[in-house]
Amino acid sequence: MWAIVGVTLFSAGPLAAQPAKPACGGAIIATGEVVRVVDGRTFVLADGREARLAALEAPPVIPADPTNEEHAAVGLAAKTALEAILLRQTLILKAAGPGFDRYGRLVAQAFVGRDAENWVQYEILTKGYALVAPGGDNATCVTFLRGVERKARADRLGLWGDPYSVMKEAQYPDDVLTERGRFALVGGKVLSVNESGGLVYLNFGRRWTESFTVTVAKRNQRAFAAAGLDPKTLAGREIEVRGFVEERGGPAIEALLPEQIEIVTPETGTPRRRAR
Repeated sequence: MWAIVGVTLFSAGPLAAQPAKPACGGAIIATGEVVRVVDGRTFVLADGREARLAALEAPPVIPADPTNEEHAAVGLAAKTALEAILLRQTLILKAAGPGFDRYGRLVAQAFVGRDAENWVQYEILTKGYALVAPGGDNATCVTFLRGVERKARADRLGLWGDPYSVMKEAQYPDDVLTERGRFALVGGKVLSVNESGGLVYLNFGRRWTESFTVTVAKRNQRAFAAAGLDPKTLAGREIEVRGFVEERGGPAIEALLPEQIEIVTPETGTPRRRAR
């Protein structure tokens, strides 16, 4: 899903002035110097501990492959951007969510400098080299970061140089399926909503065996409704959904949290390309 038109490298140093922002992250769980950056959201401290940035996804770093040059290029671009911000810098890491992921990595909101004056998540999103992911922190922080991402999208910065490649469109399910197993952003109009078993289905086409679908577990429906996103009210609405793409006949994303879905308005949407 990721694409770049050009990559601007920049040197480490004072980071950009940041607007008023919510207090994100809990107690300090680690401090230390960054000695290695693994990819666009993961890094290693001098004491050997590995950490990743909470509430973000970035394209993975994959070996150079002539058949997959696009994915290789964008993964390297995101890593390079994070290196310019973090490498050899002293960080303060604040707890986000459970504090660790299933691989034993610290999951944290990260701040450069001993006084935590510069927020890393904000900085990398401002430059357009990551995508907001739900979970790992409170909804207020995720909403704020999504606004930062939105501005980078509007300005076509970093990975957003070609917004139609970064964000997949539900009307082209074959395109969405190219991101199977990866975190993706998909936009489109919900044509219908129906229930089956313990799931609510948001359908973006008329053939479930081919079309893109979003599923919401009925047990989570109350949380979505409280956030103004009751699945039953979304028929006919333009939405954007972010999550990991699966294949269930056609491509599908399971929405576990309300922060995965956003109703598109003229202020928040990315213009759609014309039907082909």
